[in-house]
Amino acid sequence: MTAADAIVLAGGRASRMGGVDKPAIVIGGRSMLDAALAAVASCAHTVVVGPHRPELPPEIKQTREVPPGSGPVAAIGAGLRSLGSAAPLVVVLAADLPFLSARSITELIRYTCESGADAVFAADESGRPQYLIGVWRRTALAAALNRLDSLINQPMKALIPADSAIIALPGVADCDTDEEVRQARAAVATPALSLDEARNILRDNLSRLISYEADLRSVRGAALAAPLAAVGPLPRFDVSAMDGYAVAGEGPWRLRRDIGFAGGQRPVGLLPGEAVRIATGAHVPDGTTGVVRDEFVRVAPDDRLHRLPDTPIRDDVRRRGEDRHPGDLVAPQGTPVTAALISAAASVEVTAAAVRGPVRARIVMTGDEIRSEGPLHNGQTRDSIGPILPDLLSWYGIRTTDRVHLRDTPNGFDEVLTAPLDCDLLVIVGATGSGAADQLRAAVDRTEARVLVRRLRLRPGGSTVVAELSSGTTVLGLPGNPFAAVATLLALAPALVEGRTGGAARHPLLGPLHNAAEIAGPVARIVPARFAPQGGWLGDPNIRTAHLGGLVDRDGLVIVPADATDGATVEFLPLPG
Repeated sequence: MTAADAIVLAGGRASRMGGVDKPAIVIGGRSMLDAALAAVASCAHTVVVGPHRPELPPEIKQTREVPPGSGPVAAIGAGLRSLGSAAPLVVVLAADLPFLSARSITELIRYTCESGADAVFAADESGRPQYLIGVWRRTALAAALNRLDSLINQPMKALIPADSAIIALPGVADCDTDEEVRQARAAVATPALSLDEARNILRDNLSRLISYEADLRSVRGAALAAPLAAVGPLPRFDVSAMDGYAVAGEGPWRLRRDIGFAGGQRPVGLLPGEAVRIATGAHVPDGTTGVVRDEFVRVAPDDRLHRLPDTPIRDDVRRRGEDRHPGDLVAPQGTPVTAALISAAASVEVTAAAVRGPVRARIVMTGDEIRSEGPLHNGQTRDSIGPILPDLLSWYGIRTTDRVHLRDTPNGFDEVLTAPLDCDLLVIVGATGSGAADQLRAAVDRTEARVLVRRLRLRPGGSTVVAELSSGTTVLGLPGNPFAAVATLLALAPALVEGRTGGAARHPLLGPLHNAAEIAGPVARIVPARFAPQGGWLGDPNIRTAHLGGLVDRDGLVIVPADATDGATVEFLPLPG
């Protein structure tokens, strides 16, 4: 891999934190500066820009922007001059990223080499670029600095070259406020969960909905709150299993003129040696010893019915109660209410039962930049997932009661979470990260909600949060990034429904992913996939997470385990139609 040097920015005034030395703040047993230096440990040379720190080893250069506190652009210029002319790539990194890993920096370097871009920057799960987590071509960085008349107090956007790229990476949440530091420390104290761990927690720990008696036809998506038993027998009476002839005794038989139809009048009883034409499902007459299929007989000119030679002897009568007797179990507790269950229940005279659910959801879209209808204004973007979320939720039996948009206000989430809620599930899209506008986590903590999933070890979707309010409402906080939101929803929705309704866990769809090594990373990934001709799936190695265009013409998503090899068994999530 192409050699790189590193500039670590460890100065700044931290005005929002009262002027504290932010890089020295300890999270998870190490300072944020130590976390940054560990992330760039493989770089050829590293320079730290900021106040002198005697504890740093001598191989790490130190310098200071002039004047001190004159902004990140001035600090980058000072760092580049201190490095001198060496490696062709330069990593620029702020020292306020407690969760950034060396593998993420390696990914940035790799992408820079492969893309040919002048600079590549990380993006958080909402899609916002983080310009102080990037890899530059040294020549491009020097040229960008030289174009500026002055480096003092310049915004980072003044440096960004036209030929740049942005990729989503895990661990790019920074700490700019005391609250974000507190959240970071809480995240370390409560490690991110794997997807399987999170699913099991949701199934086992979410509060069950209250059970009630309901007409099964009206509650698809619910689950049985008690075992369902047959009221009547199935079949209710002896019926013909085939189109043919009801016969009595051994043939040949004298064929009567009457005919038995399903739902029609039952033919009068048969005497030995008699036969009557009968349709599938018709109540067989008394005296019937069997039904002979049409293809097994012939009718002679004298109306005598003869069995054809060498045809099998079969009964072809469904006897009363042979499928179900009154009191027989039709379905155990926890069975989802589906079309199959409704039909099976109706066939044994059951139309109502005790159920939990279906789950009722309210959707809350967040962000001033999001607009669902009308013309877009400067800085706004179209809401591309809000309109489709009700359809996605309905795939899992979740009924959407309403969908609202929440503006970025200091107390907006507090009002949403504490208002009386006529729903079982609150789906909130956006504001789950640690940025300035991402306030959901703090609001959840202020309600003293029971947090079940604080973060996921998943990419994308790591910033997902699941909590339960004191009212019993489940809060599902999804990343604002469209693909991350949809992928995480599809991965977690079944477990959420099973947890709230007490429904039985679905069986995962498993199979081989033929190009798993090309996709796998240090944590599990969710990517679009299509069916492979030889069976199994082929996943998309590269995806754009800021929209759902990557799902067009794909059959579903696959969950790729960390460090998976080609042919690894993965879980497949079908895409709702």
